Amino acid sequence: MNLREKRIAFLGAGSMAEAIIAGMTAKQIVSADRIIATNHSNKERLTELENKYGIRTSQSKKDVVSQSDIIILAMKPKDIQPAITEIKQYLSESKIVVSLLAGISTRYMEQLIGLRNAVVRVMPNTSAMIGQSATTITAGRYATISTVGLIKQLMTSIGTTTLIEEEQMDAYTALAGSAPAFYYYMVEAMEKFVEEQGLHKETAMPLMAQTIKGVAEMLATTSEAPATLRKKITSPGGTTEAGLKTLAQHEFQQAVIACLEQTTKRSKELREMFEK
Repeated sequence: MNLREKRIAFLGAGSMAEAIIAGMTAKQIVSADRIIATNHSNKERLTELENKYGIRTSQSKKDVVSQSDIIILAMKPKDIQPAITEIKQYLSESKIVVSLLAGISTRYMEQLIGLRNAVVRVMPNTSAMIGQSATTITAGRYATISTVGLIKQLMTSIGTTTLIEEEQMDAYTALAGSAPAFYYYMVEAMEKFVEEQGLHKETAMPLMAQTIKGVAEMLATTSEAPATLRKKITSPGGTTEAGLKTLAQHEFQQAVIACLEQTTKRSKELREMFEK
């Protein structure tokens, strides 16, 4: 399948839809004239995207779905049932349905559609806005290997892609989907330290950002375990050891694990709620 030949529709025109549109057009994965977007009622938002990226827009769901090969569902999860009800009459089985909706399984999507459409579920994170998303992908029962490959190619427009089993999606939502907020929360604490020490924020923030970037690059490029990397920079009786001992006293690792467990649990709860 050649992605450049496909026509892509976005049902929903929020920030994540824009991030994907921006990535696809900037990297020329799909030309702007083959992308069409719609939303519930915000015509001004559609005009904004049209002017900014050169895509087409329409407020006719029939036109948007009928003219497209790949349908990307980017509305709020609570709106999935009325959205599918509205468009299912225009969905031939050759059309690929891609869901960005947290907490909505491919099986539930397939039940709503009632056809044998290939359904692919993707979970980007907010770093998609700068092309650095860690996106997880899982496929429904009717999605072929080539279909999944096509969607992986599309999602490389906003960062990296990883294919996972759907039963693992809740846990990966914690590790990748929600995780940027957890890292930001830690940086907020460091910001408070900067203020308490009377440091200049303009100097400190780039240092913190570069440090995080360096750690991420080390994790991505080395085969060494995080524990090994940590020990390499922890001298006995040194400054790093003093800090790590304090984190251990406050049960830092246990807090992180509990955070991820609760995030995973909430993802499961939301899925059950949306799919009732």
